Amino acid sequence: MKTTRLIILGLGGVGRSLLEQILEFRSYQAQRYGLRLEPCLLCDSGTCLAQPQGGLSEEQLRQVLSHKLSGGSLKDLPDTSSWEPPLEAVRRLAQTGWVVVDCTASDATAEPLIEALSKGAGVVLANKKPLTADQETYDRLTRPRSGSGLPASRWETTVGSGVPVIATLNRLMASGDEIEKIEGATSGTLGRLMTGLQQGLPFSQIIRQAHREGATEPDPREDLAGQDAARKALILARGMGLKLDMKDVEVESLFPHQMSDGGVEAFLEALPRLDDSYRQRCEKASRSGRVLRYSVEVSPRRVRVGTVETPLESPLGRLQGADNLVQFTTRCFTPTPLVLQGRGAGVRATASGVLGDILELA
Repeated sequence: MKTTRLIILGLGGVGRSLLEQILEFRSYQAQRYGLRLEPCLLCDSGTCLAQPQGGLSEEQLRQVLSHKLSGGSLKDLPDTSSWEPPLEAVRRLAQTGWVVVDCTASDATAEPLIEALSKGAGVVLANKKPLTADQETYDRLTRPRSGSGLPASRWETTVGSGVPVIATLNRLMASGDEIEKIEGATSGTLGRLMTGLQQGLPFSQIIRQAHREGATEPDPREDLAGQDAARKALILARGMGLKLDMKDVEVESLFPHQMSDGGVEAFLEALPRLDDSYRQRCEKASRSGRVLRYSVEVSPRRVRVGTVETPLESPLGRLQGADNLVQFTTRCFTPTPLVLQGRGAGVRATASGVLGDILELA
């Protein structure tokens, strides 16, 4: 039985769901792959819980899951193992045969991840920020391992959640196919918004309801400003071989700059002033048989995220709810593009994609 030791950074929704799936599918992985995934270091924003030799027991892992679900921090658990600052622990422990999994939303993990790769560890990213830092950081995180055509890192869930967008892009690039354009909807939150507008619901009502249900970020401006979609677009652009930075991505915000200041409640109260504008835009699109969608567009000529009018009967126009859709127009896939579509939101789908990345490296 092969054992792969794991360092998991981040125990929010995705990190917790990943732990649950590791426990749930242990017997299946042992039977099918002769493999045991052994979480040895778990880190939240403040500290970490480590058992480098034998790994954390199933009892400890379930205790962590229960404790984090109730809103607790790892520092509040009984001291049953060693403790140290999370990123220092990564530097100390990461080595060949280990996989470091970044489920955080931090921009401070890039250097420890690069160091882990240099020591022979594998790296899995659900966190987009290291891949959208400077070009050199992206290159160091994604370059092929010496003597192999494949990198020792995976970042499938940074674009499209569990939909295999990155794997498809990498295969197209490896085959030498020329990619003319990548476009589609990569935000489940904004997809839900656009579908609601198509149904005639007010902009403010859709956002308020999504916020109440926890389907947006705690501050919905983080979704509506388009920055998350812009990071995904940049990752796709760099995957195409384009040498770009975040400043090169054109971003359309769905609210005016004047609404950037103030608290969340004040922002939510001000939303109705946008209702008429979006109603008129939807009616205008509808008169020509089109609908509004918030889309990424990546090509050698332009990288943009923002609203587009698309034919109702197009793949993007038929998209509903929080589903993601990405289509590749290439030398081989033209005039009919290659289309990927699937669930674009939810921690379980994302964690499943992370688990798949781990298994590829294990």
